[in-house]
Amino acid sequence: MSLLQFLVKKLNLFFLLTTLITVAVCLLGSAFDPEGRFGYADLLSPLLYAGCCVLPSLVTYSRRELKPRAWMARRALQLLLTEAVMLTLAWRSPVIDTSRSAVVLGIAGSVLVIYLLVFLFSWLSNSVQARQVNQELLQFQRLHGADAAE
Repeated sequence: MSLLQFLVKKLNLFFLLTTLITVAVCLLGSAFDPEGRFGYADLLSPLLYAGCCVLPSLVTYSRRELKPRAWMARRALQLLLTEAVMLTLAWRSPVIDTSRSAVVLGIAGSVLVIYLLVFLFSWLSNSVQARQVNQELLQFQRLHGADAAE
């Protein structure tokens, strides 16, 4: 994969993460601080979190296709780095009550769920693209196979 293709995928990842993080913030906030209210500046926090979560995904870049073990190792490293980034942001935030273990576990669990959802959405998108390419290839082979037979 070229660097440009990789960066476009990371931009798509950013927008997907922004959406999923917004949902997670709403759910966690409703569960742990139902009386809390956001100001306008706080509406930008999912963008910050998504940007910080895209950075660990850079460890997955490779010009060549990775072997399964190397691919899994990079994905695991990405998850660990993402967890570390998000928990560090939570601990440094004056707004998030990290003294409560339920809050920390909620954040860590949300990161894992979001990671798995992103993986699922990416897999579904890639499957659809692969199916379309295979159909186009079959049509091309049929068309040119008929030309070669004549």
